[in-house]
Amino acid sequence: MNAIQKIDIIKFLELSESIPIADVRSPSEFKTGHIPGAVNIPLFDDNERALVGTKYKKEGRLPAILEGLKHSGPAMVSKLEQGLMTAQSGKIMVHCWRGGMRSEAMAWLFSLGDLEVFLLEGGYKSYRRFIPENLSLKRKMIVLGGMTGSSKSRILSYLKTRGEQIIDLEQLANHKGSAFGALGQLPQPSNEQFGNMLFTTLWNLKNEKPCWVEDESRNIGSVFMPGEFYQNMQTMPVIEIVMDLKLRLPTLMEEYAQYPPESLSEAVRKISKRLGGDNTRDALNAIESGDLKKAIEIVLWYYDKAYNFGLKKRDSKNIIFVNLDSDNLEINAAKVLAAADGIKW
Repeated sequence: MNAIQKIDIIKFLELSESIPIADVRSPSEFKTGHIPGAVNIPLFDDNERALVGTKYKKEGRLPAILEGLKHSGPAMVSKLEQGLMTAQSGKIMVHCWRGGMRSEAMAWLFSLGDLEVFLLEGGYKSYRRFIPENLSLKRKMIVLGGMTGSSKSRILSYLKTRGEQIIDLEQLANHKGSAFGALGQLPQPSNEQFGNMLFTTLWNLKNEKPCWVEDESRNIGSVFMPGEFYQNMQTMPVIEIVMDLKLRLPTLMEEYAQYPPESLSEAVRKISKRLGGDNTRDALNAIESGDLKKAIEIVLWYYDKAYNFGLKKRDSKNIIFVNLDSDNLEINAAKVLAAADGIKW
C-alpha cells in the first residue's frame, strides 16, 4: 500500500497537467461545478450523502461513518476498479468538498490498489477560493470588438492557428451572446462551472504574452463572467473591426440559414420589446416568407444600435479602429495583428 500525500492547491494544479483527478463528491455536486477534466467517482450517491450528513449533524462523526459504511461498503470493489481505470502511470489525485472523510476514505481505498495518491488539502472548496484571487490578477488582454457578423470568432480562431493565445468565451459558455446565441449549442454550464473553465484556460496561458478575447457583455446567455475578470477586460485595449453591412450579411445568412424558421422566429420574439412592434412583425413575416436577408437586416438595426451604445462607454483612447473591406479571413486577420503590434503595454 502506497503512502497518501497531502498537497496544497498550487501543487495540485501543477500535477493536474499530468495526473488524473478523481472527484469523489456526489453526482449533483459534481454537476453543479467541478475541476475541468476531473472524473466523478462518488463515495455516496445524492441520497446516501443526505443520509450520512443528517446522521453526522444529529449523532456525530462515528455514527455517520457507520452509516456511510452501510452504503459504500458493498460498492468498494467497483469504486477501486474505477480508480484503477482512471489512474495513469499508477498515480491519481483525489478531492471531496472540504478534504474530509470522503476523500480520505477514497484515497485509502485507492492506495490499497497500489496507486500513488495525492490528496487535495481543503478539497474543492480550496480550489473555488483560489479562483477569484487568480482572476483578479491583471493580465495583458486584447479585446476584439465589432458589430454582429464582423467575423470576430472566425478571426480569433485563425489567430489561434498562428500561435496567438485565445480565450473563446462563447465556446466556454456554449452560447453566442445574442437572442439567437443558443441555436445549435449544447446546454449552458452553470455559472460556477463557467468560472472553473475560464480559470483553467487562463491558468494554462503564458502571462508574458497577451491573450485575445472577443468583446462581450458580462452575461453570455444565462451565464455571467466573474466580476474580477470582466472588470479587467473593460480596461484593456480594444481592436474594433469596422465592416460594412453588405459584407456582414452573407456571413450571417450562411450561419442562420441552417436553422428552422420556428427557431429563428422564437429568437426574434425574445427581443420583441426592444425591436418594437412594427419591426418584430416585419421580421417575423420575412422569416415566414423565406426572406432571411430582410429579417437579419431588421434585427441588425437593434444589435448595431446596442453595440454602439456599449462602445461609447469605453475609453476612446483604448480603441484602435480597423477597417475591413473584404471577407478574406487571412487578410483581415493580418490587419488585426498589425493593429495589435501598435499597442503599448
